[in-house]
Amino acid sequence: MSAAAAVQGDVFDRAGQQLAERLNPIIVKEVRQGLRTRVFWVFFSLMLFACLVISLVAAAVADGVGSDGKGFFFAYFLCLGVVQFFVIPYSAYRSMAREREEETWVLLTLTGLGPKRILRGKMGSHMLQGVLYASACMPFLLFSYFLNGIDLPTIFSTMLLATGYQLFLTAVAVSTATLAESRLVRGLLHFLLLGFLLWGLITGLTSSFGLVEAGRSLFGTGPLWLGLGGGWWAIVTWGVLLYEAAAARLSLPTESYAIGYRLTFVVQVLGALGLAVLGAVSASESGVLFVASLVLLGHCLVVGLFIASDRDGMAKALRLKKMPWLLKPGGLRGYVLVVLTVLLLSGLALIGFTSLGGTEEHLAEVMLAAPAFVVIYLSLPVLVTRLMPHPPFMTAGLTRVLFFIILILACGGPPLFSALLVDKPDAVLPNLLNPIVGLINLGDGHGGAAGLAAPWSMAALLALATVNVLWRNDGASAHAREPGRA
Repeated sequence: MSAAAAVQGDVFDRAGQQLAERLNPIIVKEVRQGLRTRVFWVFFSLMLFACLVISLVAAAVADGVGSDGKGFFFAYFLCLGVVQFFVIPYSAYRSMAREREEETWVLLTLTGLGPKRILRGKMGSHMLQGVLYASACMPFLLFSYFLNGIDLPTIFSTMLLATGYQLFLTAVAVSTATLAESRLVRGLLHFLLLGFLLWGLITGLTSSFGLVEAGRSLFGTGPLWLGLGGGWWAIVTWGVLLYEAAAARLSLPTESYAIGYRLTFVVQVLGALGLAVLGAVSASESGVLFVASLVLLGHCLVVGLFIASDRDGMAKALRLKKMPWLLKPGGLRGYVLVVLTVLLLSGLALIGFTSLGGTEEHLAEVMLAAPAFVVIYLSLPVLVTRLMPHPPFMTAGLTRVLFFIILILACGGPPLFSALLVDKPDAVLPNLLNPIVGLINLGDGHGGAAGLAAPWSMAALLALATVNVLWRNDGASAHAREPGRA
């Protein structure tokens, strides 16, 4: 028996060694270090002890005929949520920030792994810790099912959403750690992240409580299932997008750093639109596509600003490399990719809206005009920044600051001018290019032909001017660039 056990042990040992060699070495290193830390064992023990106490209380008070399962499930989930939504993301932040503070990041990059694999290892190790916590807590969560009041789909859906939410919070934490260069900025970001994680903890627990309370009524209809799927898709893709952006920020100019976050952006938008189409078909409601298209266009404007504010040009090695033109670094290609995505999204949404019987003419006009406003307020800061003399490393920051200034002036200036001039803040003519009042006027049927012609004419003019300036700058910036993008 001992010989057979020894042989079996050798087999498992060899399998473990082979798996460790194939895995990301950063994951192996971080998991080994993490499982030895006092923080892990303290919180792991506290979570199990709290779950044990709750179980003893449940065994004492539950009568088997009531609906105590919901309350006890949330009590168990509260113990797990504190760890998954606060402790683990904060530990990921400290792990990454320590590499920057102690200047060991350079040593990691010398291993040849690259920023993307290093960050993937950091995030993957903390996600594995989250899985370990969840595995330890899962028997207690399933125990609540036998107390009645909660069903298995609710339990598993809550855990699936919690895993995606942990991925998002961990990505935020790791991405934040890559932003800080000076001690002052690190201190400021540290406190901001603590506040964000506290807010994220409260939001995650509140959302889980609502999901548990809704229970079977929530899972009885297809559209609500799709809504949960859309929420999961949003938080997971945002987590991946933040990870790709952080990896791009730390990459060398000679690396193809733009591929990850640009592909993620396109897949995220088109996937969300696909879920919206399924929801609209399932509910037989074309208004779902109307709302989804406006939300996704706002998302494209914000994320597209970061993509289009990339510095001009790229390294010579990347110019000679065979790869899709839109996925190469540079502000020109980022801007064109965002504009094409906006147009594709709007076209598909409008086709779906009309195919599902959307007969509201004014809503269709809003869907037609909305992409023009996105192109206008994406193009203006990009164009103005390129026309202003400034050091190349300031391009991204200057573009984003100008965006917010222009957007505030465009939203607040025309209504104020209109109120002073004709005593009517929402007058049509002064607000033709107002991204909020202009769309509201179109939705109310007051925009007329000018409400569509004005934004599209301005969008076409600004897009041509922006592409022209970016093309010229891209040709003049053929040299390799310094780190510090997006």
